[in-house]
Amino acid sequence: MKKLRLPILLFLFLSLPFIGSAQQRTGIPGIEGLIQKGDFTKASLQIDGMLATKNLTELEKYQLNFQKDILHRIILDFLLAEKEVRDKLKPYFPNLDDRQMRAWENDRKLEMRVIDGERLYFKVAVSNLFRLDSLANKVKNSIDKNTFNGSPEFLKSYLPVLMDSFRMEKTSRVDRRTMTLTYTVTLKADAIPTGETVRCWLPFPKEGHDRQSNIKLLRLNNSKYILAPFENLQRSIYCEKTTEKGVPTVFELEFSFDCQAEWQQLANKQVKPYDLNTEIYKTYTAERPPQLVFSDRIKKLTAQVVGNETDPFKKVQRIYRWIDANIPWCSALEYSTLDNIPEYVLTNRHGDCGQQTLLFMTMARCAGIPCKWQSGWMLHPGEINLHDWCEVYYEGFGWVPLDQSFEEQNSINPDIRSFYISGIDGYRLIVNDDYAQPLFPEKIYPRSETLDFQRGEMEWRGGNIYFDCWKYNMKAVYSR
Repeated sequence: MKKLRLPILLFLFLSLPFIGSAQQRTGIPGIEGLIQKGDFTKASLQIDGMLATKNLTELEKYQLNFQKDILHRIILDFLLAEKEVRDKLKPYFPNLDDRQMRAWENDRKLEMRVIDGERLYFKVAVSNLFRLDSLANKVKNSIDKNTFNGSPEFLKSYLPVLMDSFRMEKTSRVDRRTMTLTYTVTLKADAIPTGETVRCWLPFPKEGHDRQSNIKLLRLNNSKYILAPFENLQRSIYCEKTTEKGVPTVFELEFSFDCQAEWQQLANKQVKPYDLNTEIYKTYTAERPPQLVFSDRIKKLTAQVVGNETDPFKKVQRIYRWIDANIPWCSALEYSTLDNIPEYVLTNRHGDCGQQTLLFMTMARCAGIPCKWQSGWMLHPGEINLHDWCEVYYEGFGWVPLDQSFEEQNSINPDIRSFYISGIDGYRLIVNDDYAQPLFPEKIYPRSETLDFQRGEMEWRGGNIYFDCWKYNMKAVYSR
């Protein structure tokens, strides 16, 4: 394999308008109002009319096209008509009436929005309902009698052994193992015209972490590539392919790395007060619109949750446990379609791993606790998936991992129960040390995922290639 030379790459795309890092959604007054009201057809027509006018800057064209793309993304999330939802619920609620449907919708347990006058539901609204409504969940379990065998079952046996290792080895990192991962993305045949160049960014392990080391690129089904520099906070490997008629375009990457579990026993230790003048403190307790914003609601909630507590770790515990008790995990809308994720989570009272993490980070920073984003993949045997978490900074300890969505564990051992407040298991791939950072080489068109980077990204000279045009797959081999 050979590395692509960046000047050659840029020459291939000089004919395209360069927008730089303006990858974030920017609401356009008037059009944004139509979208919020569900008047998607009117919004689309208004965008087309604006694009037809003269004297638009390249940035204005870019933002208008992205706003139109947001309509497409929302529609892909809200695919279910009301009849389809009722049919899915009928085995459990044969006498389901309008009153119950509206009650679930009003409680935000059955996610719905009106688009062009039709009630449309989130594509996994039914499964989310059973996660969010305890009575509905009881009905489902009484009929299905299913047992989940994923990560929670794995952790029941894994965490006690892991905790024994921490105690015996008297160190903060244990359980070293080698992971060999094969990651594949497949663009559907004829998704874009034949003979066009597909630009593809694939996730790659982030260097510079004590718990992730010995990173090796083993195989890539491209003869040339560009590996993002070490300093890039969202780590990628870039390559290109030319499409063929009737044939899927496949990018496949294989790499290995060593990983470890990490745990800092902070519960019985006095954590030092922060030095408020350090760059770490100033940077990682700051607001960062549009996601990390100290709104009046965030300020009030944080003050209620933290109270008069001054110890940094105890503040973190209080915030973590409040989110654990009040914001259940469920599948989420695409992040690029949401303006401010922490506010969305508080309004809807649920969120997935990244949404819970962003809420934690906003509340923690508001309480004067430095924290930063981290994400990649969860690689538990039998349950491999995209995953987001964060790290919290403590004086005297440095950066300590925290996984909000893994909740307090069901254990009588207090260290196991609160493990994920100051620890993380050894089945993780770190790809990102921040969110919404430029890829390398920088993407020309808006990203499919504007915040995170785990699935990868694709584009061609005609625009971005969204998730509905390609699929991804991760396979893992574990060894000591």
